[in-house]
Amino acid sequence: MTGHKIAIITDDPGWHGRQLQQALAAQRIGCEFLSLTDCRLEPGRQPLDVIMPGFRQVLPAAVFVRGVPGGRLEQVILRLDILHALAGLGIPVYNGPRIIERTVDKALTSLLLSRAGLPGPPTWVCESLSQAQAIWRREIAAGHKLVGKPLFGSQGEGLCLLDEHSQLAPLAAHWGGVFYLQRYVERGAQEWSDIRVFVIDDQAVAAMTRFGQHWITNRAQGARCEVLPLNAELSDLAVAAARAVDADYAGVDLMYDANGKLQIIEVNGIPAWWGLQQVSGINIGERLIASLLARLPQQPGAALTLVSA
Repeated sequence: MTGHKIAIITDDPGWHGRQLQQALAAQRIGCEFLSLTDCRLEPGRQPLDVIMPGFRQVLPAAVFVRGVPGGRLEQVILRLDILHALAGLGIPVYNGPRIIERTVDKALTSLLLSRAGLPGPPTWVCESLSQAQAIWRREIAAGHKLVGKPLFGSQGEGLCLLDEHSQLAPLAAHWGGVFYLQRYVERGAQEWSDIRVFVIDDQAVAAMTRFGQHWITNRAQGARCEVLPLNAELSDLAVAAARAVDADYAGVDLMYDANGKLQIIEVNGIPAWWGLQQVSGINIGERLIASLLARLPQQPGAALTLVSA
């Protein structure tokens, strides 16, 4: 039993929520903003075993995931269980829970990218302080620096640049007892810059270069954004990265190393797009909603009928 509204999962709709709401309104489709913290499961309850505020009698026609709030492990698992339950009912969930699991966890993302044969900096993930220290000492001796990242995190928060003077032991608690270490990418003439490519349905739709005030180049950390024309190399690599995690849409972060070779740094399954939309002029919210609505059943009598632009 699905209705005529779209659920947008977020704790803070903000600009991105308004963009999605406007794109849906242009299609004469309503939406409801809600948090996964307010949803629950009632196994065995008929006909609906997923309870969502704003959807008392019927479930949404589709679900757009703009955020999964953090919390204790049990809380996060329940929130993903709710998305799994909705997907199991045949409701399009965009991006779906398996994609979110693959992209929110940097270790799993790196593993999938590597197994797909895609270029990226050498990466090590472990719990053991002694193992992490051995990796750090070996890399420093070889003339490399390391970047330490929290396994779960975004917008450049919690990143540390590790050189010969660093102390790993105090960082263990900061990173939840897990060491995610990547070799620092020396960027040559393009120091303190990286690239974000936005991919929707296996197509690169826009790209920008982010110029940072320091080695962390996220826009949320003060980076300046400039539109970047897409070429075949950028597009093909970004699309391949999105495919490696099976994403409906993704923000793929890349860097040119000192040898001019592109390296994939991260794949974001719940990416922001404010900065990219401002510099590219492309209405990414409209593109995302069009992609989501294309997943809805369009047979006669379907709940939603699309409006031609």
